[in-house]
Amino acid sequence: MARKILEEARIHPAIREVISTHQMDIVQEVEAALSAHKVVVVGMAQNPMPKRARKALDAAGVSYHYLEYGSYFNHWRRRNALKMWSGWPTFPMVFVGGMLVGGADDLARLMDSGELKKML
Repeated sequence: MARKILEEARIHPAIREVISTHQMDIVQEVEAALSAHKVVVVGMAQNPMPKRARKALDAAGVSYHYLEYGSYFNHWRRRNALKMWSGWPTFPMVFVGGMLVGGADDLARLMDSGELKKML
């Protein structure tokens, strides 16, 4: 099932570049990490869920790369760019083999089912 997005024909030409380049540096940083690392966790300070995902990976001995962008008090606009890019509404964003697998609960389900090991 594909996520519904606004058709490009319904976006005025004068703002298309603004949309496509909005906070592009953060998206490029995550894309570079996905190319360089098998497992990437994108999170934020003060949120317990990224910590939970990292703790689960540590306990399983799975190597990962962690990117942290601000906290509840700052950098929300930058994090919004990642949400718009990925379609995932919360943190952490956990990627395995360049594929978004979800958040901490989704990662736990993959680990419990043995699917994570197959993906690695």
